[in-house]
Amino acid sequence: MSAATVFDSLLFRDMFGTPEMREVFSDESYVDELVRVEVALARVQARVGIIPQEAARAIAASCDAARLDRERLRRDTGNVGYPVLPVVTQLAEQCGDAGGFLHWGATTQDIMDTATSLRCAEGLELIAAALDRLREHLRRLAAAHADTVAAGRTHLQHALPITFGYRVAVWLSALDRHAERLAAVRQRDLMVQFGGAAGTLAALGPGADGLRVRAELAAELGLRDPGITWHVARDGLVEVVGLLAAIGGSVGKIGADVAMSCSTEFGELAEPFAPGRGASSTMPQKRNPVGSELMVAAAKLLRDKASAMLDAMVQDFERATGPWHVEWAVLPEAFLLLSSSLAQAAHVLSGLRVDAARMRANLDLTGGLVVAEAVMMALAPALGRQRAHDLVYAACGRAIDTGKGLVTALRADPEAVAVLGDDRVEELCDPTAYLGSAAAMTRSVVAGAATRARDGGRS
Repeated sequence: MSAATVFDSLLFRDMFGTPEMREVFSDESYVDELVRVEVALARVQARVGIIPQEAARAIAASCDAARLDRERLRRDTGNVGYPVLPVVTQLAEQCGDAGGFLHWGATTQDIMDTATSLRCAEGLELIAAALDRLREHLRRLAAAHADTVAAGRTHLQHALPITFGYRVAVWLSALDRHAERLAAVRQRDLMVQFGGAAGTLAALGPGADGLRVRAELAAELGLRDPGITWHVARDGLVEVVGLLAAIGGSVGKIGADVAMSCSTEFGELAEPFAPGRGASSTMPQKRNPVGSELMVAAAKLLRDKASAMLDAMVQDFERATGPWHVEWAVLPEAFLLLSSSLAQAAHVLSGLRVDAARMRANLDLTGGLVVAEAVMMALAPALGRQRAHDLVYAACGRAIDTGKGLVTALRADPEAVAVLGDDRVEELCDPTAYLGSAAAMTRSVVAGAATRARDGGRS
């Protein structure tokens, strides 16, 4: 079969997904989960006394996803519009007389939504593990460069000195919070679905039997038992995809920072070298930051997945006319995109080349202007903040015009020298002396990540 999208393409699929995540959201896996849910439903209904025990035993013994006719399933799904009836029809044939007790009191969406929750649970397990690996790479990188001085940049201009470890710790802090969100989402949003035709469980009678079946089905499958049917209340899956998009956005920010820092003019970072990786067909010198580029691309694509899920929340009455189908396309692609982004990020950051000397050279490009705030704050107690600002602003202008640096410009100002003295001017213009709490914050974030790792938690 020819591939038509990057997710299925032999050429591109490992750039926009991972083999492990593709397996979770493959057709084979989906059919397996549908069969698993049907068998589990029969098992718990027998325990509650809804169907005969012998029927449940026969269903469990006979239902075999591997024996389903895939071509017939494809054809019938296209005709029916959903895969559950075609699956149940073939399973009933496998079960003989017991097949009459399959799918008892359930509706198509019950089975499909529950299978989706199971696939999301497996997908989120892979995401959580990948996120943990990435956070560990970042923790080590931040610790190694807690004192590596670099230029902090705002609006792409030199702002104040920072350390490279501080920048990495900022990246890490966002992913640490995402890990906490991920733990909450896995507990809150992975729910069983069992409500019957209009969600009321009417087919199982007016008593509590239906609620007992739903609760036991949730326990059987390791999912949450919701308070009420969620056929048209899709907030849980919306939150899942929204979180995937948010994690992707944070990873995309890392990719953007790394890619820019790899540029010739910056030259502060380089992605790990591998022969041919990032090569150009015409320029032999090129080493393009392809990993970072894919991280940025995934972030942009994930934004649209979150938007589509939000749009699909608007569902009519007790069963949607169309919006539910949007999820079928969006969910697998969102998981694939983030799995790829995290894999690319782990590759880039595990072997990232950091040029500390170039960082310091870049920091010195402006001849001390990067610490103009330090001089202003030192003058402010004697001159007042506004006068100090105006004095240093004028000195910065002279430094830029003459190209002789901020120290020379300040020493030529009698008012500045009268307050500070020559030696203090030079001390204040040393970028390594104006790092504030950068190192302390970096080490705090690193220590927190290390503690969570030792505790075996992801929050």
